[in-house]
Amino acid sequence: MAGVLSKIRTTLEMIKWEHSIFALPFALTAMLLAAGGLPGWRTVAWIVVAMVAARSAAMAFNRWADADLDAENPRTRNRAIPAGLLTRKFVLGFISAAVLVFFVAAAELNRLTLELAPLALAVLLGYSYLKRFTRWSHLGLGLALGLAPAAAWIAVRGSLDPRILVLTAAVTLWAGGFDVLYACQDFEHDRAAGLHSLPQAVGIPMAFGAARVLHVAALGALAWFAWLFHFGLAGWLGIAAVGLLLAYEHAIVSPRDLRRLNAAFFTMNGVIAMVFLAFVSADLWLRHGEHFTR
Repeated sequence: MAGVLSKIRTTLEMIKWEHSIFALPFALTAMLLAAGGLPGWRTVAWIVVAMVAARSAAMAFNRWADADLDAENPRTRNRAIPAGLLTRKFVLGFISAAVLVFFVAAAELNRLTLELAPLALAVLLGYSYLKRFTRWSHLGLGLALGLAPAAAWIAVRGSLDPRILVLTAAVTLWAGGFDVLYACQDFEHDRAAGLHSLPQAVGIPMAFGAARVLHVAALGALAWFAWLFHFGLAGWLGIAAVGLLLAYEHAIVSPRDLRRLNAAFFTMNGVIAMVFLAFVSADLWLRHGEHFTR
């Protein structure tokens, strides 16, 4: 048992499960908007379980699928599978368990979430293979995160409002943009290994420009989203804060200096997601007051 627990701990470290915070705040934002406030705690709990399980399955599958590629990359060869800390068989078992939890959570929410769960899972697992075929794999990762708000809306309502897809687009562009930046670290390796990425295709300076375009487009989508849902001052201030944080993210890295890329990728993007949730929550509370909690 001690050995199994140690392997589970290593797996959680490998998939950086704490980075579920990237997409979870956007899912919770959609949940609050769909419910017009805070839904029952049962709904909240199952949405969180579904999100963490889905993200855990996706990241573990990514490490499982990329194990040979990781072994050849100096930046990733110390990851758990190529380093021999975990076997592929154990990781596959972890993936299966996470998928099972995801389906249980989907079933506990409503019928439509369960019916759409296989499609969501196909996107979450399928993006791992995109870099073998297309330079736009970054948008595949973006979509995997961008599904979160649409899924949370369905979890609450049992139906889909097209307006929430604007938030899906915003998250897709935002996540795709920061993944373009992150891929700059593997520019030389991707070219040598024949893998596809935007930095590999157009060079690091142009990739930085593409990331800026994606992030400006994400801000535009957030503004459209705010207009569709009639945000008040707090909501609009949240979008302004996201814009400032994105500007800071781009200010601390450059094509000639990637040393602070991990800080920009992991720290700042987690902060951006949480800040957006906080401001939208405040906006809903200010506008709906006594109806915010149930």
